[in-house]
Amino acid sequence: MYIRQLRIRDFRNYNQLDVTFQPGFHLFTGYNGQGKSNLLEAIYLLGTLKSFRGVSNIQMVARGRKGYFVGGTVVSEGESYIKIWWSPQERKLSLNGQNITRTADFYGKVRCVVFCTEDIFLVKGAPSVRRRYMDLLLAQSDSSYLSVLQRYGQALQARNALLKEPVVNFAVIDSFSQELIASGIEITRRRRELIRRISPLVQNAYINIAGKNTEKIDLHYRPNIRSDMAVELAQARSKEIQCRYTTVGPHRDDLAFEMNGIPVVSVASEGQKRTWALALKIAQTEYLREIYGGFPILLIDDVMGELDTVRRQSLLPLLSQMVVSRGQTFMTCTEKNWPRELGLDMVEWKIEAGRIALDKYI
Repeated sequence: MYIRQLRIRDFRNYNQLDVTFQPGFHLFTGYNGQGKSNLLEAIYLLGTLKSFRGVSNIQMVARGRKGYFVGGTVVSEGESYIKIWWSPQERKLSLNGQNITRTADFYGKVRCVVFCTEDIFLVKGAPSVRRRYMDLLLAQSDSSYLSVLQRYGQALQARNALLKEPVVNFAVIDSFSQELIASGIEITRRRRELIRRISPLVQNAYINIAGKNTEKIDLHYRPNIRSDMAVELAQARSKEIQCRYTTVGPHRDDLAFEMNGIPVVSVASEGQKRTWALALKIAQTEYLREIYGGFPILLIDDVMGELDTVRRQSLLPLLSQMVVSRGQTFMTCTEKNWPRELGLDMVEWKIEAGRIALDKYI
C-alpha cells in the first residue's frame, strides 16, 4: 500500500499542494515550523479522519480560510481516490466518487501507523490513550468494530445525559442499558482477543530493541467488566445516582505493562518507557501486515532524534522489509546525518514555508 498522489488545499500552512510519490522511503527535511509534520498529518487524516496530534478539525484549517481539503490516490490491490472536505458548516468524505456517510464504511481503506513523540503517553499517559490504541487498531483491522464502538458511545452519551437530569427516569435509562450491555460485551471480547494476538508481537519487538538478556515484559488487558456486565451495571446503580454518570463498562478499560512482574510506571526509566512505546508501534505495524498481507504506510515524525543508535537500528529490519515489499515510509527530521545509519535508499524532499520540492536521492 502506498500514496501515489496527494492534494492539499488550505490545510495548516499549505494553501495549495499537489505532489506525486513512489513506493519506498521518503525523507522530509527542513527547519522547524516549515510544515514537515503537517504533511504527515494530512496523510494520517486520509487513513483515520483524525490528527495524530490530537487537535480538532478547526485547528487544521489554514489561517483566514473557511475550511480545508485533503485528497489522495492510494494504491493497494487497486487504486482508490479519497476526498476529505471540512469546514464548520460542511463536511464531505468521498471514496472513488461515492459519498461516505458512515465512517465505519471508510476505516481500513488507508492503513497507516504513525511514530511520534506523543507515543510515550501510551506508557505514562491516561488510560484513554491506551483505549484509543486498541480501538484504532481494531477499527483498522476489523470492518465491523467501529459500528459497535459507535453504538456503545451513543448509548453511553444518552445514558449519562439522563443520569444528569433533576428527576432520573430509570425506565428510559434501562432501555439504553440494553444497547450498552450488548455492544459493551462485544467491545470487551474483541479487545481481549486483540491483546492476546499482539502481546507476542510487542514482546518480540521489545527484545529486538533492548536485547535478549533484558527484563521480562508482559502486556495485560484490564477490562473494567470482570464477569457479567448486566449484573455489574445493576450493582453500580447507587453509585451512578451519586456520581451522575455511568461508572462501569469498557469506556473504563486499560492496558497494564509490566517488567519482571512490576508495573512499568513504577520502575521503568525514560529509555525503557520509550522502548515500550516503540515496541507497541512496531507491533501495530506487524499486526496490520499479518492481517492484510502487506505493510501499512509508516509515518515517522521527528522521533528518531530522541532515540539512541540501538533503538534507531531496531527499526532497520522493519523498514528494510517495507522497502522490499514496495511499501512506503514518510519520515521528517532536521538532521540529515543519522538516516544514513539505516543504510536505506531515500528520496529527500525539502520543505520550506508550506512548499515541497524534490531535493535528491540519498
